[in-house]
Amino acid sequence: MGQASSHGRVFVIEIMGHKVGWIPLYAGIAGGADVILLPEIPYDIDKVIDTIDHRDGTGSRFSIIVAAEGAISKEDAQLSKKKYKKKVAARGHSVAYEIARELAERTGREIRVAVPGHTQRGGAPCAADRVFATQVGVEAACGILKGEWGFMVADKDRKIVRVPLDIVAGRLKTVDPESQLVQQAKMLGISFGD
Repeated sequence: MGQASSHGRVFVIEIMGHKVGWIPLYAGIAGGADVILLPEIPYDIDKVIDTIDHRDGTGSRFSIIVAAEGAISKEDAQLSKKKYKKKVAARGHSVAYEIARELAERTGREIRVAVPGHTQRGGAPCAADRVFATQVGVEAACGILKGEWGFMVADKDRKIVRVPLDIVAGRLKTVDPESQLVQQAKMLGISFGD
């Protein structure tokens, strides 16, 4: 955030999330984003611009936009899957650059793009990460010792449980636009471009 605030820029940061937006949602909230664009909530670029203009009008010299790599505009969400795939292939670059180009053209502002890519998967685990890894490891080992196979281990309502693979395999757990976390983010003033 330091470089954005000291230079009065708009930053578009692309975060992993091709089909689901959990990582950008959490990263955006934790990182102080002003706008979070998710695959589950098609965005209106005019609403994104309104947020930037509002921040500028209140004296904020910068804006941070976190965009999932699968963020999709309301216009593109209306396209058939085939037409949308063709458009994405023709674009030749990530969605962050498309958003930045459109913002620059329509606002005249300096827009910077950051695509951290797989560096997002690095970093040292915190204490909660280590405890969780221990818990799921123990639960998986207990299942194996009992001769139980074909499950994954998960945290469900603060309990470590075994979930049969046939319940979860091939299914996406998408962000519910009406979820408590999304609504709380909106109460904090974070825009989702909707």
